[in-house]
Amino acid sequence: MDTRFVYDEGWRETIACALPAETRDHYWRGGLIPFFEHLAPEGWLRGRQARAGGTANQDDFGLLLHYGADCIGAVGLIPADGEAPVHPIEDDLVDAAATTAGRTLSGVQKKLLAFRADDGFRPAVEATDPATHIAKFNREDLPSIVQNEHLSLSLARELLGEDDVTRAQLAKLDDIDGIALLVERFDRQGDKRLRLEDLAQILSRPRGRTFEGKYDGSYEEAAEIVTRHSARGRVDLDRFFRLVVFNLVLGNADAHLKNFSLLERPEGLRLSPAYDLINTLAYPVYDRITALSIGGRKREFDTIDRKIVQQFGLDIGLPRAAVERALAALGKGLATARTLAFGDKVQPDDFRETYRNVIQSHAQRIFT
Repeated sequence: MDTRFVYDEGWRETIACALPAETRDHYWRGGLIPFFEHLAPEGWLRGRQARAGGTANQDDFGLLLHYGADCIGAVGLIPADGEAPVHPIEDDLVDAAATTAGRTLSGVQKKLLAFRADDGFRPAVEATDPATHIAKFNREDLPSIVQNEHLSLSLARELLGEDDVTRAQLAKLDDIDGIALLVERFDRQGDKRLRLEDLAQILSRPRGRTFEGKYDGSYEEAAEIVTRHSARGRVDLDRFFRLVVFNLVLGNADAHLKNFSLLERPEGLRLSPAYDLINTLAYPVYDRITALSIGGRKREFDTIDRKIVQQFGLDIGLPRAAVERALAALGKGLATARTLAFGDKVQPDDFRETYRNVIQSHAQRIFT
């Protein structure tokens, strides 16, 4: 299947970096245009929405016609002849929330849209419910993954700054078993949808049948996109460098292209707050290599040292003084981080023990 996107005759505003309005007609051979392709769900949510919508699991366009009216970011898809029929799965509240017509989320983790009510958080089951938060849940084989992400986001706020990291909290969702991580959406300002594009969309990386396209790239290439499209390129390049270094110290082997985005601000597109931060090396099921290439290849985490990180900073265009300043600030922040002060609360089988050991090992190579 080939796809074509054409701007309306009177439309002048660019909706995506890869679809500039100066070019009125955009064509993609062999699949759905990647910008739209990456709006569709993956994994757990994809299976449930495909079943409820009566679409094939690999039919991105069909899924978006059923569920793409309200996606992450400002762009939605609505059938020309009105709303597509959807038959929500009502086996339980989780399935009902996952298959609400007209709404979807990208990403592979088990997640639902939610909102804060007077008595706590509730899943967004009705199409009219607000969807101010994304609720993420643990996996059976990774029963501490949301606690890990909550810890990582907290550590990132200490090292990168409150404004540079998305807000989130651990909480229960009304009538749904298990703890969830409630992540506040930064692509919404009240009823206004803000433009948000991840780097896989901007780079037009075909997702692929197994979603491998988001791993096809380098951190240097990502930095060039940030510099080119950000309204404050030099400032955001420094922020991006610090975020990449944080991910390397954290042990996040899943920091791929979809985990970096540009967000609409009054002055234009800017690097978004950090999100999807997880110490994946705390679990043996994850790879031990970087999600993207750095310095020409994907690297084993235990081989990444200060020289590699310094050279990366220089290669993306930062002055040496800015590189050293960033490393010094991150190293100092980590040395005094309250988030890692677990004290006597940690038992040998607690994931936080491995979590802290991974970070300290990486920090010694990168900051010393």
